[in-house]
Amino acid sequence: MKAGQAVKGAASPSPGTLYVVATPIGNLEDITLRAIRILREVGLIAAEDTRHTRKLLSHLDIHTPLVSYYKDREAERAGLILERLKGGLDVALVSDAGTPAISDPGAVLVGRAHQEGIRVVPVPGASALAATVSASGMAGDHLLFLGFLPARKKERCRLLKEVLRRQELLVFYETPRRIRACLADCLAVLGDRPAFLARELTKLHEETLRQPLSAIADELNRREVVKGEFVVLLAGAGPQAAKPEDAGLTELLRWYCVAGEASLKDAVRQLTRDLGLPRSEVYREALRVWREEVAERANRLNSDQPCE
Repeated sequence: MKAGQAVKGAASPSPGTLYVVATPIGNLEDITLRAIRILREVGLIAAEDTRHTRKLLSHLDIHTPLVSYYKDREAERAGLILERLKGGLDVALVSDAGTPAISDPGAVLVGRAHQEGIRVVPVPGASALAATVSASGMAGDHLLFLGFLPARKKERCRLLKEVLRRQELLVFYETPRRIRACLADCLAVLGDRPAFLARELTKLHEETLRQPLSAIADELNRREVVKGEFVVLLAGAGPQAAKPEDAGLTELLRWYCVAGEASLKDAVRQLTRDLGLPRSEVYREALRVWREEVAERANRLNSDQPCE
């Protein structure tokens, strides 16, 4: 019996299987033989954009029925698809490109399928994340995937500040409309660090750049038009230096500021106690050190609107 066939006449058919199927991110040759078989055998394909998926199916001579499953109506569509699965129909979930539920619709449906006791089977394949990391030469034992960074500058800078001291490789997706502003904010908050940028992976105009972040930002700023989808990798922060011993007030304050382990207020309280100095003296010097650090970070920004 094929994967999409339910048992006719059965009073309570066994639930179908939800297949999470990766599709090509550009080059149509990057689809697995297993994915092709599953897409042929299931009774229904839930697609992020049916028009986009229909082109892939036409190329593969597959005629399985389609239903739309897109981000703005995930909850509603998930309920409809779950009913089909409960009725014994096997369903394949696909996104426009790559692996569903990774910065693409799908997580709601997959999560509810697990809650309902429906079998979920991954059918792995193309992934912009994995492809970029593998081609960067920067992969270590750990990486932190941030998906798409927030579209609004304030929220984006807040997130970057949260990961400022993380030592893992930082990986995120970005759109052509926001890539320049995003890289400028990365420079302002994270500083210049080794970076790798991938554009239009597996497509005709595929491009990769491995340079310092500032050089990549400069390269994109020189271009009149920036097109394509981007994956950006940034080296993590280096191991934090130990707190200096027998150091003076200014050096200790600078360590607290750069380490990001304490606020200005907490650093003043700690050093006032440790050094036995007047709080007013420590506070004045802390203000000066913090202002210098903020100014230095702002100077790295190639934008008229530095992160606040």
